[in-house]
Amino acid sequence: MACNDLETILKGCDNNTGGIYTAYIGDMEDIATITEDAATWSISAMTLAAHTPALSFSFKRNTSNYTDEATIDLVAGSSFYTKTINLIFHRREADKSKSLKILGEGQRYLYAVIGDANGLFWYFPYIQLTAVAGGSGTARADGSNYNVTLVGQDEFAAKSVSSGIAASLLVATS
Repeated sequence: MACNDLETILKGCDNNTGGIYTAYIGDMEDIATITEDAATWSISAMTLAAHTPALSFSFKRNTSNYTDEATIDLVAGSSFYTKTINLIFHRREADKSKSLKILGEGQRYLYAVIGDANGLFWYFPYIQLTAVAGGSGTARADGSNYNVTLVGQDEFAAKSVSSGIAASLLVATS
């Protein structure tokens, strides 16, 4: 049986910058519809249930990241991607502790749309809060923080989302 035709990867001329700037997170059950474009491996449309926009999480520059790592078992013939989102929130406070507790309650399935430093947005389905760490720091200059980890597994690498779709997730529709 033949698989898909091989496709080339060309060397790009665009600047490539690491890091993330934006994280929009919501409950998977709040997604009403998703339309994927198989040709471009992107999300071409996404709508939320009327009552629940995604939440925007803010963090300092150069602190947070994501990985999208393939696991390929040649013997079993299985392949999947482990998606890990690491967010660091500075200054420990009761409101942040409460928000993080709710984010992970019931081991709920979440989705995230992550905006990276290249101006691109990526969709991460069925992620879960797996760790919250951090503390006071040691020296006064260390500051206090929360280190938050969200993890999910999916058959595909993260798919791209347009900036328009990403922005629409923050608005409740009626």
